[in-house]
Amino acid sequence: MNTAELSQKAQIENLFRETYKEIMQREKSSFDKLTAPFTNSFILFGAGGLGKKTLAGLRKVGIEPLVFTDNNPNLWGKSVDGIIVLPPEEAARKYGQSANFIVTIWRAGGKHRLVNIKQQLSNLGCINIVSFAHLFWKYPETFLPYYCLDLPHKIYQETNEIIKMFSLWSDDASKLEYLAQLRWRLFLDFDGLSSPVEHEQYFPDDLFSFTPDEVFVDCGAFDGDSLKSFVYRRGDDFKRYIALEPDPVNLKNLENDISSMRASLKEKITIYPLAATEKRGKLHFNATGTAAAMISETGTIEINCAPLDEILADSSPTYIKMDIEGAELSALLGAKQVIQEFKPVLAISVYHQQNHLWRIPMIVRSFFDQYSFFLRPHNEEAWDLILYAIPHNRLIKNI
Repeated sequence: MNTAELSQKAQIENLFRETYKEIMQREKSSFDKLTAPFTNSFILFGAGGLGKKTLAGLRKVGIEPLVFTDNNPNLWGKSVDGIIVLPPEEAARKYGQSANFIVTIWRAGGKHRLVNIKQQLSNLGCINIVSFAHLFWKYPETFLPYYCLDLPHKIYQETNEIIKMFSLWSDDASKLEYLAQLRWRLFLDFDGLSSPVEHEQYFPDDLFSFTPDEVFVDCGAFDGDSLKSFVYRRGDDFKRYIALEPDPVNLKNLENDISSMRASLKEKITIYPLAATEKRGKLHFNATGTAAAMISETGTIEINCAPLDEILADSSPTYIKMDIEGAELSALLGAKQVIQEFKPVLAISVYHQQNHLWRIPMIVRSFFDQYSFFLRPHNEEAWDLILYAIPHNRLIKNI
């Protein structure tokens, strides 16, 4: 083991030096420590979806924020869920020395980073600025889990698996990203998270190349965004494209997009109005007509679902992409046979739940131990984090 590997190994072991009792105490107390002395005097920075979620949660625990503030001038002076929205300059002038500014912005898309908002508010004279995530830790019954944000003590319960997974990443970039992602999940170290890689999501040209025989399986095809990227790259130089999309609005948009393609492309594309899961059946689904549509117990409609082992029984998949809003683990368990038989390239989202970061690659490895594993961020602050599992025979040779 070289010096760099020893250093990385020491870093991951250092992440787990606290006792279980200490980590439980830290997750409960961090918000109060960061917000003292202005307990329960809060300004919410960000009046979008997360801001509204935070407001609703605070009201459940009996806390009413003073105001919203937001960089969007179209919101200034308006009421959002009964709370006025002030320009940041005005909010800072009124409350910068007497209240906590809770940053309620954390989203995929754009270039938002917590450090930038903190700097903006600090420049305006605000003295207490904290991420919403610490608040969510304090009131987990109200707020958590929220995507990959969850209580850190749950991570400590899987320490052995997490440390074992570290040695399986195939390059230093993946190991460093894994460390950064764990540090964020454990300590909310937003600053330590890396910026997105340059290559397009699901198309890592530095890891493997597509072939004319490609059978691309798109789980969570949405409105055809990945299909368009694939066709832009390949034209009709591929064997087959199989798209799964259960949301009715997304499905209609996908079908409309395909209908405008030339015949040589359309004949290679198959659509299934299904969700990929471990077992065949029906599930409740939150149909939003957006990329956030998902399986949910409180879903407004019922959808059909089936395992990829059944759906792809007459196919020979060479590439499987999964971005299905937290259902990746179930879909993966329903694809064991096709993975073992055909060894496709896998591109799987690992940011929808806290433990997907290590559990999903470990399950893939249990199916087939001749994969190389890579971890790549495609958005800021833990969003669009993708596991690429690539069979050795498809790796670019200089890796």
